[in-house]
Amino acid sequence: MSNNTALLIIDIINKMDFEGGEDLLKHSKKIVPSINQLRQQAKQNGMPVIYVNDNFGLWQDNADEIIEECMKGPGKSIVKEVLPEEDDYFIIKPKHSGFFGTQLSILLEQLQIKNLVLTGVAGDICVLFTANDAYMRDYNLWIPKDTTASELVEDNNNALQIMKRSLFANIESTAETSLERAFLSE
Repeated sequence: MSNNTALLIIDIINKMDFEGGEDLLKHSKKIVPSINQLRQQAKQNGMPVIYVNDNFGLWQDNADEIIEECMKGPGKSIVKEVLPEEDDYFIIKPKHSGFFGTQLSILLEQLQIKNLVLTGVAGDICVLFTANDAYMRDYNLWIPKDTTASELVEDNNNALQIMKRSLFANIESTAETSLERAFLSE
């Protein structure tokens, strides 16, 4: 396993208290086991795990306060299952892309990352925009289709197809490939 790969977990720490949040919550519950499996594999292989999360308008808060706030919403059941560990990174983002207005590019450069595994919600918004910005920065992408969710399954599937076709992302599920094989075609 190459240590130039990082796992990004996008917006999974989420209140899900917005219009459409109930549907997103329902679909997100299905991806948590696959995300946790990848987290475990990443840890075993010494790969960095980076949470990239919306600030929910809490401009002066830190990761702990954002997590605490999200524990007050319907998304609490998921948040409990995917809490960051002490050695994980936590990037707070103001907009859809994990790269926009954040220190993510600098962190990835410091860690000498070339390959990104993108997971999280919403697949048709924040994962898609982060993937696009990652592609524009020449990262190789694996976006396992069983680790992203959107309010509508059709929208998530469409976003995955766009990422495969336009960003040359591998979208094989975690059952179809593994961290060890996901970037072998490079």
